[in-house]
Amino acid sequence: MFGTCFSLSLVSFEFHEVMHSCDVGNFVREEEGEIKTSDVLESEESCPSIKNVLLLDSEGKRVAAKYYSDDWPTNSAKEAYEKSVFTKTQKTNGRTEAEITMFENNVVVYKFVQDLHFFVTGGEDENELILATVLQGFFDAVGLLLRGNVDKKEALENLDLILLCLDEIVDGGIILETDANVIAGKVASHSLDAGAPLSEQTISQALATAREHLTRSLLK
Repeated sequence: MFGTCFSLSLVSFEFHEVMHSCDVGNFVREEEGEIKTSDVLESEESCPSIKNVLLLDSEGKRVAAKYYSDDWPTNSAKEAYEKSVFTKTQKTNGRTEAEITMFENNVVVYKFVQDLHFFVTGGEDENELILATVLQGFFDAVGLLLRGNVDKKEALENLDLILLCLDEIVDGGIILETDANVIAGKVASHSLDAGAPLSEQTISQALATAREHLTRSLLK
């Protein structure tokens, strides 16, 4: 399966099943006046975990990136990884569907559009379908926020939006949200609250598009 295209039709069901079991087990038990954290630690170990999310250009240079693992302790190590994973995947067909590959004992899912390359990395035992759900959520949310103009120029001009987008998807390696409409809506709301230097048109269009997609999904 690795290194080949796959359908994302079963991703949503499996993702929610795994996350549900993770949430159920994520509690602290108090016993004899002491708080036991073993259940929490065991639950965290079984939860899906993301090592990094990358957005690179058509030359393998970083546009945006978030790391949640100590596997790459220095910036030079991170840049070397980005260049290597780009080189390994650049000649593959990642423009129609997300693809998967094993790289340096990690599972990497990726997808390309225009001159941008999207990557999500997890451990070698991580569920590739869940990683693909994260990738698709990021990919679609960026498309909403950039109003469909998904290329390097537009991404750099709206880099603050993309970084906020990553913060809404993953926190410390733990998956928070994968619904692109929810992610885009939260990013636009945060941008308004923070008074970020974003055009009013960008924010209003992102919210309008998110609302439109949400309405369509409810009517199906």
